[in-house]
Amino acid sequence: MRIRDNKGFTLIELLIVVAIIGIIAAIAIPGLLRARQSGAEASAIGSMSAINKAEASFAATCANNLYANSLIDLVTPPVAGAPGYISPDLNANGVVKSGYTVTVGSTTGAVAGAPAACNGATVYGGYWATAIAVGSAGSRDFGSNNTGTIYQVPAGGALGMTDSTSAGTPIQ
Repeated sequence: MRIRDNKGFTLIELLIVVAIIGIIAAIAIPGLLRARQSGAEASAIGSMSAINKAEASFAATCANNLYANSLIDLVTPPVAGAPGYISPDLNANGVVKSGYTVTVGSTTGAVAGAPAACNGATVYGGYWATAIAVGSAGSRDFGSNNTGTIYQVPAGGALGMTDSTSAGTPIQ
């Protein structure tokens, strides 16, 4: 009589391992998606904060306490070779960053008779900024204005941003 000396796994053992891996994946994937969404929202909040700081610096050093109307004006340096007021990844209105479309504008219009800013930009009496979720990037949209407060609404909701008001609620 011969004794079989097969080394390896049976089909049942392999199916059990595959089932265990499937259960672990089913538990972990929703958590990973929520973490990705939270990261995108944190990036959008960071962008709003960076815009507020850039506008404050622009107003104080370059624009006689007035504001820029676009991200292009904030990324443009005051003198050649110097850095702009905001990082180059926010270099134009409508730029998509971490799944959010970021835009800056103004509802007050250009200030009549005001000299151009030191970087050649037209200056405005106020500004608003928005970060709107693209697809499933986040469950909230964000906005800010010259008050410096960052507001939120559920994704797809109406922020109603103006230079001094918003229909959103301040983030905590």
